[in-house]
Amino acid sequence: MLRAKNQALIQMQDIPSAVNALQFYANVQPSIRGRNVYVQFSSHQELTTMDQNTQGRGDEPNRILLVTIHHMLYPITVDVLHQVFSPHGFVEKIVTFQKSAGFQALIQYQSRQSAVVARTALQGRNIYDGCCQLDIQYSNLDELQVNYNNERSRDFTNPNLPTEQKGRSSQPGYGDAGGMYALQATGRAVPFPQMANAAAIAAAFGGGLPPGISGTNDRCTVLVSNLNPDRIDEDKLFNLFSLYGNIVRIKLLRNKPDHALIQMGDGLQAELAVNFLKGAMLFEKPMEVNFSKHPNITQGADTHEYINSNLNRFNRNAQKNYRYCCSPTKMIHLSTLPQDLTEEEIVSHLEEHGTIVNTKLFEMNGKKQALVLFETEEQATEALVCKHATSVSGSIIRISFSQLQAI
Repeated sequence: MLRAKNQALIQMQDIPSAVNALQFYANVQPSIRGRNVYVQFSSHQELTTMDQNTQGRGDEPNRILLVTIHHMLYPITVDVLHQVFSPHGFVEKIVTFQKSAGFQALIQYQSRQSAVVARTALQGRNIYDGCCQLDIQYSNLDELQVNYNNERSRDFTNPNLPTEQKGRSSQPGYGDAGGMYALQATGRAVPFPQMANAAAIAAAFGGGLPPGISGTNDRCTVLVSNLNPDRIDEDKLFNLFSLYGNIVRIKLLRNKPDHALIQMGDGLQAELAVNFLKGAMLFEKPMEVNFSKHPNITQGADTHEYINSNLNRFNRNAQKNYRYCCSPTKMIHLSTLPQDLTEEEIVSHLEEHGTIVNTKLFEMNGKKQALVLFETEEQATEALVCKHATSVSGSIIRISFSQLQAI
């Protein structure tokens, strides 16, 4: 980060990756926090970093630390963070929040020296064995503003602050607060309602959450943009996003026809959708999928209701459906097929959406199923959004992505 010049240098893994990035942003205007940014090649061939134990990223030492927690398999609260950081000096304030980088916290020490000591001692360490790794940078903020003392923010110099008002974000200036959990004195996690789903997902994925999933997001509504307004509708969005959780309602924004709001069943399901669908191609356009600032979608004439739809996949076999969550693939899996269906009929039903490379019909527990391999992920995605829940010979078929590489 070249802070003085408002610039940054980014080193990709190889030259083709850098070329791809530059070519992509030649056609798409990139923006960060609402400001247009510009991308070009640098004359530098390699970036070198300073010693991790001194200043790490070359930031100016400051008494406020910005902490990002990676591989967060257990909930992290203000109390946990205070326990970790207070041995290195007097901690005045802590604010936690959820950003695109994951679960983050700002830790304000009384002195800059305490922050330097804490960063040196804790950078790269795990809070728990094998997970919750600390990535610590110096913040450029001068003072944290704390409005409430609760699990997500705390002013240790002012114990008389109120707890958070219901429905209010505790620190809107730093981002939506994350971490809807409490911790007992024993250190064992005490689940809020969301934790049961986190545990189910962790179990479905072999004991740990998928990479990039924090399990702490409490925002249920996602904003989808860069859609193709000529070809998209609410049911097609339902068919795609219901792969990652139950859908409550969907609203296409009439003043922005390439935007839609989708309210998921809970924050974990919304986080899965954002993680797995960001950048996915649909109808020749890469989708932008982000958390919305709106906690929910108000029911109205322009909303489509799905809360009672029997097509929501996670009302039954939730653990199996979590296990099948993935980014779009070239292979789709078809189930609830008629027993006498042929491969030719499957091809006829799906071929308008792209080149079908291979198909396979098979039976599982006496039920007819199929795998269909398309040439590209985009073609498979289009087939799924257009043909999931359609009728074939009197049967309503179900379609999902398959993680198999070949038939």
